[in-house]
Amino acid sequence: MLTCLLVAQRHSWDQGLTAAVLEDSGEEDALRVLVDDAVARQLCDGRLAELDPACSVNGAALAEFVGRVAQRAGDESLARAAARQRSWLLREAPRTADGTLCHLVGSRQVWADTVYMVVPALASAGATREALAQLEGHRARLHDRETGLWAARWDEDAGRLVDARAWGTGNGWVAAGSARAVRWLPGASGAEVAAHVRSLLEACLERRRSDGLFGAVLDDPAGPADTNVASMLAYAALTGAAEGWLPWRSGRTGESLLAAAAARVDDLGRVAGASAAPHFDRPGHAPEAQAFLLLADGAHERWREAGRRGVAST
Repeated sequence: MLTCLLVAQRHSWDQGLTAAVLEDSGEEDALRVLVDDAVARQLCDGRLAELDPACSVNGAALAEFVGRVAQRAGDESLARAAARQRSWLLREAPRTADGTLCHLVGSRQVWADTVYMVVPALASAGATREALAQLEGHRARLHDRETGLWAARWDEDAGRLVDARAWGTGNGWVAAGSARAVRWLPGASGAEVAAHVRSLLEACLERRRSDGLFGAVLDDPAGPADTNVASMLAYAALTGAAEGWLPWRSGRTGESLLAAAAARVDDLGRVAGASAAPHFDRPGHAPEAQAFLLLADGAHERWREAGRRGVAST
């Protein structure tokens, strides 16, 4: 499965997910190559690995790893590259009047996907206040308190949702990104984000299908399924259970979600039935689906290891 991820063409956010997989797998040399390549392709404004200048935030999914490799290697050039990416997020990237980041250059749309791209990047760099502000700005526009789900896109100029559908992957990006950030958020801030992950997981699980998967649109039972959603939610549930900020039993749920997604791996090692790259408009294959299944599997192993250490049993 890792080979399928590595040979696929990838966008900047896929590079960030691939970096996370390589770090989880202990592939330090490959991670260093990926990080160096992300910096080689860094735009002059700081966006890492960005081959599509219309994308404002996606390269930030790499910032955490560029910064960490820089620290481990004592490499000042990498440290400066990570700092340039953070500076873009904090000062230069397009944003609304309250500072909430817009997903694209030349548009004032706020997307659920951005939560994964920027909240862990800021939290891991110690920018706690800024990370929480981004999460709150996105939640204020996209989260439906009645259903517990997130809409896909808000247009700031129109003052309304322009895609009110509860896309499965949009909710998955929020759950996974928030779960990844909890470890760096201190005290009550971390507890609050953890509570939101838990409530979002519960809202999504209410819409789980009989085959163990979720719809591409969560509240559309007649629409196609999207395998990747199960992997994204599995990663969030297993991460929280392994780190102790979700109940231990959440790991059992994550294990079930992981199994449902893993059952859709084809003979070539590709996750089938995911929203297909590059347009995400039909079932097929995508690097992000490969990565999230691998990330969920790594989180599963950490949860099992915590169990072997006797961390929890309830």
